[in-house]
Amino acid sequence: MKLYSTLTRGKRDFEPAGDAVTMYVCGITASNSSHVGHALSSIVFDVLHRYLEFRGYEVRRVQNFTDVDDKIITRANDEGLSSEEVAEKYIEEFFKDMDDLNVQRATVHPRATQEIPGILKMIQGLIEKGNAYPATDESGSVYFRVDSDDAYGKLSGRTVEELLEGVRNEIEPGKEAPPDFALWKASRPGEPAWDSPWGQGRPGWHIECSAMALEYLGETIDIHGGGLDLVFPHHENELTQSESYTGNKPFARFWMHNGLLRLDGAKMSKSLGNLVTVRDALEGNSADAIRMYILTSHYRSPLLYDEDNIHTQERAARRLRQAATAESDGSSGESVNPAPFRERYVEAMEDDLNTPQALAAIFDLAHEINRGRDAGHDLTDAQAEMRSLAGVLGLTLAEPEASEDGLSDADVEARLASRTEARTNRDFAAADAIRDELIEAGIAIEDGAGGTIWSRV
Repeated sequence: MKLYSTLTRGKRDFEPAGDAVTMYVCGITASNSSHVGHALSSIVFDVLHRYLEFRGYEVRRVQNFTDVDDKIITRANDEGLSSEEVAEKYIEEFFKDMDDLNVQRATVHPRATQEIPGILKMIQGLIEKGNAYPATDESGSVYFRVDSDDAYGKLSGRTVEELLEGVRNEIEPGKEAPPDFALWKASRPGEPAWDSPWGQGRPGWHIECSAMALEYLGETIDIHGGGLDLVFPHHENELTQSESYTGNKPFARFWMHNGLLRLDGAKMSKSLGNLVTVRDALEGNSADAIRMYILTSHYRSPLLYDEDNIHTQERAARRLRQAATAESDGSSGESVNPAPFRERYVEAMEDDLNTPQALAAIFDLAHEINRGRDAGHDLTDAQAEMRSLAGVLGLTLAEPEASEDGLSDADVEARLASRTEARTNRDFAAADAIRDELIEAGIAIEDGAGGTIWSRV
């Protein structure tokens, strides 16, 4: 299997360093409802996890929660809640959203506030090695000394000189140099705080992930994942402080970054306020449709949020469900052979998780199943293989819940078949009555040269 690593700017053969694949994926800051951009990243690394298990590997995946942060504190003040209550609210909401998207839970979901001893130990070690220092203004903060690592910038490709371009000449109080970043932040009145050798405070963002990766996965991990927007500064800083602390290189053997989801040409983000929440997306779409919409693009490519595209994937998911449940009398004595389609699927996934081509193989298998049904072939093995391959992509192929009027997919298909028969018999009044019934039930239908397509609205 070949995977692309941001660090080496190319694809390389992947094998785990030990018996199990160790994977760390940066999780959410629990300050707001999760949006579809979060879903994209979670689905990508969920599929990677599933495929590695499909290949026979044991996988240990860690995905953290940042549960103390300026945004969380601001939200707590706005809502009259504690930071702990805000974080707990959005962590539980995240789990519910991911469960509904059929994203498997990670092996461990650590929280920053529960890892303070390990964070303090790591900061103290960096100070002792000369890589970090207590703030020069004695405020109680601690900073990482960027110029202590000659290789700083190797992940993002940025040099310290480039970082200094456009920066004001004056140095921020407490820092030795402008690029230095906070490992420990001195607390302000009313903020969550923990005791430390340098005074009351809380961890900086970057040190959390280093400490949690070290605690749960060890000094070197196989795969570190996250969104492309995390390459700098988060992952760059995480890399330098981890390797400086342990003296062990590399911190991560593969750095994998998914492309970003965009809405109206801009990255979907909380700070920009251009969000489509996971809950909103699931209101009118099945989990299979959302996953297929994401997986029809390569994980490293940017993706534009498009409701029409998701509705198209809803119809595509329906075709897979129909093939998975098709029935044949087996009268021909022959069977549909799924082996060539499995080979194509595996070949695609082995090439840096090429899910668009893997999906294409599944759809071609579905087409072959439908042909086999018409020819009276045995479909058992082919349908089992299709369900297995779809399952690696996290697709359930389960029929969505019935509409408010109680119409399941099968009900809609049966009514459309009756409508087609009525139109063939030129009983247009009956055909129109069925159409009106479906529209009343929230089913949009569109007649075209290739037949009738429908969607829930």
